[in-house]
Amino acid sequence: MNLLNSDHFWQFACTLYAKPEQQTTLLALQNQQGKNVNLCLLLLYLDSLNLSINTQQLNELTQVVSEFDTYALQPLRAARSYLKANQNTISDYATIRAELLSTELKLEKQQQHMLIEAVNEFELIEHAEPNNIELYMKAT
Repeated sequence: MNLLNSDHFWQFACTLYAKPEQQTTLLALQNQQGKNVNLCLLLLYLDSLNLSINTQQLNELTQVVSEFDTYALQPLRAARSYLKANQNTISDYATIRAELLSTELKLEKQQQHMLIEAVNEFELIEHAEPNNIELYMKAT
């Protein structure tokens, strides 16, 4: 199997996430079920390539995103949320918000790169109708 390319994945993810219904669904999975949006996007990307992962591989991918979420993305999101709630008292709120969003986007791209690097270590199975996202939804 050819190695997956993180830039191709990024383009796929941006295109999919730009669809309002997809964005709403993915954010609901993140906010209500604690699912990782980048991992969801990766699993949908693998589905689009007719590639299937197993439970052990899914667990490894979950570990890849977990620490990065805890120490990089979640604190940044919490800061952005705090600032939004207090925007009336922050003189340069719009600029700070824009810079935080830009940083968050760069971190999201880095996390996607980490996921692709992990997947490229796996032996993936070609499958006519993979449903990797269902495997993730069933996982606790």
